[in-house]
Amino acid sequence: MLTHLKKIQKHLIVVIPVVMVAGFVTGLTINPAPLKRWIMPLTFLMVYPMMVNLQLKKVIEGGDTKVQVVTQLLNFTLLPLIAFLIGKIAFPDSPYIALGLLLASLLPTSGMTISWTGMARGNIAAAVKMTVFGLLIGSILTPIYIKFLMGTVIEIPMVGIFKQIAVVVALPLILGNITQRLLIRRYGMAHYQKDIKPIFPPFSTLGVVGIVFVAMALKANSIASNPGQLITLILPLLALYGINFLISTLVGKFFFNRGDAIALVYGTVMRNLSIALAIAMTAFGKEGSEIALIIALAYIIQVQSAAWYVKFTDRIFGPAPEAQVKDVMLAGVFSLHGRDTVQNALRLLAEEHIHSFAVLDENQQPLGMVSTALLLDALADGTATDTPLNELPLEPALLIPAKTPLKQALAQMKRAHEYKVLVPDADGKIEHVLTQEEIIRHFAESKN
Repeated sequence: MLTHLKKIQKHLIVVIPVVMVAGFVTGLTINPAPLKRWIMPLTFLMVYPMMVNLQLKKVIEGGDTKVQVVTQLLNFTLLPLIAFLIGKIAFPDSPYIALGLLLASLLPTSGMTISWTGMARGNIAAAVKMTVFGLLIGSILTPIYIKFLMGTVIEIPMVGIFKQIAVVVALPLILGNITQRLLIRRYGMAHYQKDIKPIFPPFSTLGVVGIVFVAMALKANSIASNPGQLITLILPLLALYGINFLISTLVGKFFFNRGDAIALVYGTVMRNLSIALAIAMTAFGKEGSEIALIIALAYIIQVQSAAWYVKFTDRIFGPAPEAQVKDVMLAGVFSLHGRDTVQNALRLLAEEHIHSFAVLDENQQPLGMVSTALLLDALADGTATDTPLNELPLEPALLIPAKTPLKQALAQMKRAHEYKVLVPDADGKIEHVLTQEEIIRHFAESKN
């Protein structure tokens, strides 16, 4: 199942339009009203997995204050105003559709902000923080902005919106963070990063696809009676995304370096349409499907435009700088302490299905590495299983700083004939690892 979900996630450009057509046909074929009961389960399925992998601690890390401030100023001043004006011009007699356009613009960034930034070789760390900031600020300001901008033409259920934000944002955020902490405590950061973390995003995608299907089914009869409505919805969306790309590109080009500029573009253009859909479908009653329709259509434009923009980033911002170790390393290291025994080592290798791990001292500094070959040799020589690991002839490991160019790191590995690499943090503690698998994946997916 997970394999199929990953394929869906990878091909959203095609999947979203197909699902919309399927929802449309379903809505014309059967009574779609019973589908409403799936809105909340699908919403939770859509948001909770995204929250599990959200790195809240990134918020307190410094070093990119300027790009963070500019990104959120664009997200919560200029861009919502542009969306509001486009909605007023394009939908003067359809305030709920205009509200859908505004709602999409008020919830910036999603998990795809990070993904697209990575694909374009931008500043991923900055994109992570933009995602967290955008989610938290948007959750607070969205009801206020909607009331201020649309309250004269639509009765805005402020209490209902705040309640739904609590249900679809705050609750999954809390539960997701608790889940993340429990998983890391139970399995360790290395196992979480390598094997558990990739499981969640595909399930979030399943929720997105489900919500889009339901929204389209509920509006099928209305669209069938007025098929030209889709064109009237798509054109304002194209205008909104086009203006957004233009503004963020110009700001990034003239005021930031390449990595921060790309993060800024995807931190402003990518909207959290999943949460926008959830709020539309749950807080506005029968008008929710009308609001949700334009948000569902935004998925098509957002995914397509983000994918194409990646292809032009080198032309716009120049070629990407040489990759560094930090661009491919994983957080967390499989490790034991020197006082642990051979039996502990055998259990770790067996349970985690790994071939080696680091041995650390009391100060989290590396003593060396233990591999399956080393343990088998030790057992063959009659070493007792209660022997402490610091009494074994540990294998060496390279210590390479995170900002080392990746090709330079490979050269060091080749010279030393050693391919086990540990990456120290700013305090010198080993909290990252450079794996052979990640290096190979990086070069396999590289454009050059």
